[in-house]
Amino acid sequence: MKKIFCFLFLLSLITTACGKTVSQPVQSAGVALATPAIDTTSYPTLQAPQINNSQAVSGYSVNLKRAWRDGKQVNADVCFTLPDTSDWTIWAAHLDYAGQTTSQFSSSMLSVQDAANGQPGLRCDELGFYVPPDADLSSASLTIESLGAPPSIGEYCSLYMPKIQQALKERGIAISLDCVDVNGVATMRIVSKPASMSDEDAQKIVYSDEFYTVKGPWTFQVSLGQ
Repeated sequence: MKKIFCFLFLLSLITTACGKTVSQPVQSAGVALATPAIDTTSYPTLQAPQINNSQAVSGYSVNLKRAWRDGKQVNADVCFTLPDTSDWTIWAAHLDYAGQTTSQFSSSMLSVQDAANGQPGLRCDELGFYVPPDADLSSASLTIESLGAPPSIGEYCSLYMPKIQQALKERGIAISLDCVDVNGVATMRIVSKPASMSDEDAQKIVYSDEFYTVKGPWTFQVSLGQ
């Protein structure tokens, strides 16, 4: 009986030990599946030094107030004088860095100040350009190419048609414009053009953004690290 009791006791110990060893791989598997920490050092944040630089081109001033890098985006606060009371924005801009150029950007208005006491109005926008997190921005430049105020359909007749018609006359382009009523709205139309000119080409000339943009460029050097 002692031998049988000892045998059963030993068998119980072995079974218990085996049960413990089975649980170890499950714990190890749980450790292996843990999410690795994200290396935030690959997304640098840096503000460019010595900003608040103003430039004037064709009588219009653009001021780069500040520029900074926030991970994969370069931001810039830009203020510019308003040519008139239309809804002027930064129409075209690009960022140059390490042999690369990006012209896609986001824009949001920060403030607008109406003209007063003989001083032109002023608007400030925040621009945002996406760049790779490892982009070398130690010697970058921001260029504001043009300011624009796209007219509404009605404004083509009330504000822009005389200017467009005069420009066409000075260039010797035989396109005539007129305004017609379309659903109660005065709408500019091409009433005549050279027979050799296609409708598409005539539309490109008449509705070119040159008639509602102010051309620069205004270029600013920025240093935002490597």
